[in-house]
Amino acid sequence: MNGGVGQGGEVRPEYVDFTVEDFPGGLAACLEAILMVADQPQQVDDLARVLAVGKDAVEQALTALRESYERQSRGFELRCTARGWQYANRAEFEPVVATFVTDGQTARLSQAALEALAVVAYRQPVTRAQIAAIRGVNSDGVVRSLLVRGLVREDGVDPESRAALLVTSPLFLENMGLDSIEQLPSLAPFMPDMGDIVRQSQNDEAAL
Repeated sequence: MNGGVGQGGEVRPEYVDFTVEDFPGGLAACLEAILMVADQPQQVDDLARVLAVGKDAVEQALTALRESYERQSRGFELRCTARGWQYANRAEFEPVVATFVTDGQTARLSQAALEALAVVAYRQPVTRAQIAAIRGVNSDGVVRSLLVRGLVREDGVDPESRAALLVTSPLFLENMGLDSIEQLPSLAPFMPDMGDIVRQSQNDEAAL
């Protein structure tokens, strides 16, 4: 099944069932929404494809957004590098961000941080996107916190997405009193019994 035709005559992928102008703010707002959740820089070609618009239009919209943020003296910027476009905090605000991220390092981890750390520990190596998918919420903030605390570290990149892979650090093992990841307690005691799952599924079907 072939896609339709997008703005400017571009071929619309079959999974794109909208036009950017359907949304408040149009193309610019759509780009903001995507870049806000992306865990790595995005290329213009990829953004144009998923939004079914022309590359020139995307380039112009991104440039306009970047200039708009600069005029407004925002605490963040829209940065363009060889890897693509990505949001980042402005360099002059680094002391503020560093203070926030490192605040209370000796305090107990938040529930969100514990969840993200558990995902890394049991699923490593894992990307930020995979952590977010498992937790069901954007986890960039807590991952940054874990990186600053030294409990996780980046170790290579995913061959498909090129996103950084995260693993636990020696400090994590030290704090857990472990010699290796293999000594992590099994999750089996916390998993539901398969027999119970099957029986519940059968009961649900019978009730339909």
